[in-house]
Amino acid sequence: MVPAIRPAEVCKALLAALEASEGQRKRRKRDQTPDAIGLAVKRELLQRAVEADPEPEGFEEWLLDYSRTCVTSELAGPASAMARAVFDEWRLAHSLEEFREWLDRGAPSQDVFDGNQKSSHSNVRETK
Repeated sequence: MVPAIRPAEVCKALLAALEASEGQRKRRKRDQTPDAIGLAVKRELLQRAVEADPEPEGFEEWLLDYSRTCVTSELAGPASAMARAVFDEWRLAHSLEEFREWLDRGAPSQDVFDGNQKSSHSNVRETK
C-alpha cells in the first residue's frame, strides 16, 4: 500500500496548479467574475489546508468543517463545494499515479505562459 500523502503536500501542489489556471482565465474574453470568486474560494481553502496540515485520516472531516469557518454565510455553499472537489483531488493523488507524479513535478502547466513571455513561476521546469 502506498503511504498516505499529507494533505498539505497535495494542497501545496494544487495551489501551484491554481496559479497556472489564472493565466488561462485572464485570456478569456468573457466576464471573469464567477471564475475569480470560485478560484478565490479554492485558493483560501488550499492555503488554510497547507497551514493547518491536517492528518490524512482526518482530512475529510477537516474539509467538511471548513465551510463553517467562512467569514460570510454566502460563501458557505461555494466553500463546501470546493471542499468536496479538493477531497476528490486528494483521493486522486492516492489512486492515480500519473496525477501524483504531475503534482510531484510541481503541477507544471503551459497556462502560466502569457503569449511569448516565459514564466518565472516555480511550478514550470525548463526543458532542453
